[in-house]
Amino acid sequence: MSSLPNCPKCNSEYTYEDGTLLVCPECAHEWSLESVDVNVEESLVVKDANGNILNDGDSVILVKDLKVKGSSSDLKKGTKVKNIRLAYGDHNIDCKIEGFGAMALKSEFVKKI
Repeated sequence: MSSLPNCPKCNSEYTYEDGTLLVCPECAHEWSLESVDVNVEESLVVKDANGNILNDGDSVILVKDLKVKGSSSDLKKGTKVKNIRLAYGDHNIDCKIEGFGAMALKSEFVKKI
């Protein structure tokens, strides 16, 4: 059994061959085996509510009150979040918020400072 590389876009292990291309069933990304370079990662582009590109380590402010699952209190508009990390998926910002702890946010609800 041959071992195929993980998807370079979402890192899924369930890739399969389709002719000369490799295909990821989870994110539908297609690539050729020759185009895979271990040192080059496909960059993740995340934009805030105003269309500004976010980077790891940026600080952002919430532009809307957000309900937090499992908590009786909400995150209020104007809450400052420092040192964000970008992630793949629906909630594409990982961060720590004082008083709440680790949190995943959607970029459409934040504004870059």
